[in-house]
Amino acid sequence: MAIDRAAILKNADKLLKQGKLEPAIAEYVRVVEDQPRDFGTANALGDLYVRAKRIDKAVEQFVRIADSLSEDGFLPKAAALYKKIIKIKPDHEHALLQAAELAASQGLYADARGYLTLVADKKAAAGDKRGQAQMRIRIGNLDPADYPARVGAARARLDINDAAGAVRDLKEVAAELTEKARPTEAVDVLREAAQISPDDQSIRSLLFDAYVSSDDSTRAAECATTAAQFKNLAAVLEAKGHGDEALRMLGSAARLDPSDTELRVHLAKTFVARGDQAAAAEYLTEETAGGDPQLLLLVAEMRLRSGASGEGLAIASRLLDGDPQLRDRVAMVGWNVADQVPDAGYALVELAAAVSERQGDWGAAAAAVQEFVTRVPSHLPALMRLVEICVDGSLEATLYTAQAQLADAYITAGMADEARFISEDLVAREPWDRANIERFRKTLVMTNEPDPDAIIAERLSGQTPFMSTDLTFPPFEEPLFEAAPECAVGPGAAAETGMDDAPSGAVPSAATGEPAVPSSGVVASADAGELGPAKAHARTDSVEVDLSVVLNEPVPTGSPAVALKSAKAATLDGVFDQLREEATRRGTNDAAENEYKRAQALQKDGDVDGAIAALERASRAPSLRFQTAAQLGRLYKQRGMELRSLEWMERAADAPAPSPGEQHELLYDLAEALEANGEADRALTTLLELQSGAGAFRDVNARIDRLAKVTRG
Repeated sequence: MAIDRAAILKNADKLLKQGKLEPAIAEYVRVVEDQPRDFGTANALGDLYVRAKRIDKAVEQFVRIADSLSEDGFLPKAAALYKKIIKIKPDHEHALLQAAELAASQGLYADARGYLTLVADKKAAAGDKRGQAQMRIRIGNLDPADYPARVGAARARLDINDAAGAVRDLKEVAAELTEKARPTEAVDVLREAAQISPDDQSIRSLLFDAYVSSDDSTRAAECATTAAQFKNLAAVLEAKGHGDEALRMLGSAARLDPSDTELRVHLAKTFVARGDQAAAAEYLTEETAGGDPQLLLLVAEMRLRSGASGEGLAIASRLLDGDPQLRDRVAMVGWNVADQVPDAGYALVELAAAVSERQGDWGAAAAAVQEFVTRVPSHLPALMRLVEICVDGSLEATLYTAQAQLADAYITAGMADEARFISEDLVAREPWDRANIERFRKTLVMTNEPDPDAIIAERLSGQTPFMSTDLTFPPFEEPLFEAAPECAVGPGAAAETGMDDAPSGAVPSAATGEPAVPSSGVVASADAGELGPAKAHARTDSVEVDLSVVLNEPVPTGSPAVALKSAKAATLDGVFDQLREEATRRGTNDAAENEYKRAQALQKDGDVDGAIAALERASRAPSLRFQTAAQLGRLYKQRGMELRSLEWMERAADAPAPSPGEQHELLYDLAEALEANGEADRALTTLLELQSGAGAFRDVNARIDRLAKVTRG
């Protein structure tokens, strides 16, 4: 039941006027308890407690009011109440601390310092050394511009065993002093930090900057630890005319960062100009080649053969960037070193092939890798790359050869499962090729199949469908040849009739290797007077061919052997010829395109799960690899699945982009994902790649500067 506030307060006033303090206090308590945020009444109650010399009760009311006002943002009113509390109880710690904080927020540092000093004195009197040190820290950090006080606060941290905090605060002070062009003071602060943490490389870096600012190059060199620092110091020395010292600093930078080709070129040129060939050779011997591409390629070959493959590849890469038409000559260097350093040779060939791909010359890209694998036949990365190029460039004739070579390489490497998969695919495409069947047989033996010939016979009979790497078409169910019902006899008809030869183009027997009628092949009725029209269905792993073969020559009644023998071999050859032609014309991208379109529709309808599944299926097509992988990376990112997002973005980055703009967007997103995953170095590398191709794209320059500082420590 609500109280009558006005009546209660009026009664309290009467009681006060009658000198009845305690009854009046009781009335005020009733109002405050019913309406806690009636701060006016609560303040009056506090004053009554003071008059009644009940100081603790008064302080309780004033603290509650002041804290509430502070939380609500009424800082001046809160500050006034805290002062009121301190006046009636000078050692009230909470009021002192709150008053100090409010005073500091208003820039009243002297008042804040006074309040905190009272708390520190109280801690000292109680023997609380840690508490006293904490107050000293707060006092020292009140005024950001009072650097001596801040240094004192950092020292106070040592009294509470917070060395890391002390070093952090000293580094901040030194950085601000450096910005304010007070290098001498900054050095003094950093030296104190170095005494606390001698192994802190970041302090050495800050000392280096401070010494450079104060023109103390000798001490700066003592503190330098990175290539960038030595290069910076060299520039300062060069500007002062100290060429030899500058060159020595650059030499130190080159030793710390051997990948800085530009610096090594500069050093080599300088030493060549001085006539010091030995010193020039220490840094970059190809500099003596000048701009001659042929000589530079010879230097690259020497680097590759000596084991310095990174340097050799860098030379070739620069040459190709300057003149893509050098791709064939770069590939030739890769072929030349293939016998000695195959992996390095392949890397060079891959550079050349990549240029051909960008130019749309798929034939040249395939030729470069194909020549390499003729010299290193079992080089798996090269063979897999050759297959990839053939698929992307629709070079189907070369693709089959490349797959056969890859299968053989898998067999040589003992990778039975991979070899079996490709071999079975090849047999499905060209079952008439004896080499495909023999290769398939080897993989079956390697995978410990108990009866390889039975499996081969089963595959060739059409009873079991082939597995294929081509996902464009559904799996088949029909046998290789299916006779019309009126012509059916068992698959062993030829053997039972004693056929002494077989039609041209017949598949070799899995068991004997001898020619035989296809095991589900064209068959004849044992009772028929002539061979009726037979309808054959030929199917490979990814294409179905419906062929009508009319074999209508009259044959003796009841002689199926004669009927089969009289069928023209050319007719069966025609069946196989048509099968081959259809296999080369199959559209490998149709299903992937459909999945990609379906994914867009699903995402538009809000079915993200369905869209992701469709995109992953579509991503198997190399021509859609970039679009699908990039979209998957962004979808997974929206779901907070950072690792999956990063995985797909990296796949997209490895695929050719439809346009430079899309490539730039992808690289930007990839760098962001790498940084979020804690991979700052890779993020920086990706941004540098983006910058080289897109210039000042978005905020890439600012990101590079920030990440460069992070990676430097």
